[in-house]
Amino acid sequence: MKPFIFKQFEIQQSRDVFRVGTDGVLLGALAAVESAFRILEIGTGTGLISLMLAQRNPLADFLGLDISADAAALTALNFENAPFRERMKNIHQDFKTFETEEKFDLIVSNPPYFEESGSEKDKIARQTVELNFMQLISKSAQVLSEGGILSVIIPVEAGVAFISIAGENKLFLNRKVNIKGIEGAKVKRLVLE
Repeated sequence: MKPFIFKQFEIQQSRDVFRVGTDGVLLGALAAVESAFRILEIGTGTGLISLMLAQRNPLADFLGLDISADAAALTALNFENAPFRERMKNIHQDFKTFETEEKFDLIVSNPPYFEESGSEKDKIARQTVELNFMQLISKSAQVLSEGGILSVIIPVEAGVAFISIAGENKLFLNRKVNIKGIEGAKVKRLVLE
């Protein structure tokens, strides 16, 4: 597959790993990275979001996790080829079993949001089979620093449930960005922090 080229880096892609998409690019452009020094990305895929955030914040260090060995290997390659590689680390790891003493100022994720379906295409990356909102939010609450931010992009239909689950875990809505495909259309995605 052809690489996806950004201003300061390029993303190698693979048919075996969820490709660069609009949701990831939007989260990489919109997440509140300016005052974060330790950033965790859950479900790195190609490493796109972390690399976009590294381009925006030259002081931050990044750790990426992905449950897929193929995705973790592709992220490693993309991180290694980036001009900010010394600040980038990733591991093949299930976030649900991730153990750390370290706290993160920002956690970003373009999480799986489709309920289980018959489709096998991009099953782990797109369906809540391996990671649902409750698991994502409750574990994030454990590893966020005081004042830390969880930043996600999800379908508008999931917004109320996500905000409710976050509140149950003492994470409260600080910012919401409504995203439309075109002007005048209905909101399709939300960036929630």
